[in-house]
Amino acid sequence: MSDDLSAALHDLAADRRTPPPVPGAEIRCRAVLRRRRRRAAVAGGALVTAAVAVTVIVGLLPGSDDGPDRTPAPVATQGHRKVVATLDLDTHRMTVDGRTLPVSAGSAQHPTPTGRMTVTAVHREKRMPAGDTGLGGEYDLKLPWVVELRTPDGRTNYLVALTYDEKAPGVRDITRGWIGLRTDDARWLHDRLEPGDVITVRAG
Repeated sequence: MSDDLSAALHDLAADRRTPPPVPGAEIRCRAVLRRRRRRAAVAGGALVTAAVAVTVIVGLLPGSDDGPDRTPAPVATQGHRKVVATLDLDTHRMTVDGRTLPVSAGSAQHPTPTGRMTVTAVHREKRMPAGDTGLGGEYDLKLPWVVELRTPDGRTNYLVALTYDEKAPGVRDITRGWIGLRTDDARWLHDRLEPGDVITVRAG
């Protein structure tokens, strides 16, 4: 065999040799690095998942810019109700802010309820059913300066201007439970009452 052929075979054998083994310490170091990289990748994925979950949850919370506004409406609360008027059925007088107003209340057959009456609405003008006026079925009345009241037992009553009998307030009871006043007094009182105010009605 020629020297050139021998050299070529020698070089080929050298290229095919297995690389020298890596020391054990180096192998352990590389394994530790691989584990750390895997843990970092897992942790990163978990953080991304958590961030997405937080974003979704925040988006659903009330007031979020991204989600619908689900903020509950404020709960309605009743303020302190003040007694603004006192009515004495025996004397046919109502006292309001130091002023005394003559009234006509319900008859013996249809007495005016007593106790605390709460103002629920005020009306510049209101049509009153004929059956409530006691004037007969043909007399539906449209009365001015009407104040709607709720009685202690939950029924509805009214404070009205007795335009059909201005002389009755302070003299005689002619209503079917309403509280009637002269027109000027009814207007004055209408302008001072508001829902939530209380009128105390007493007998004796």
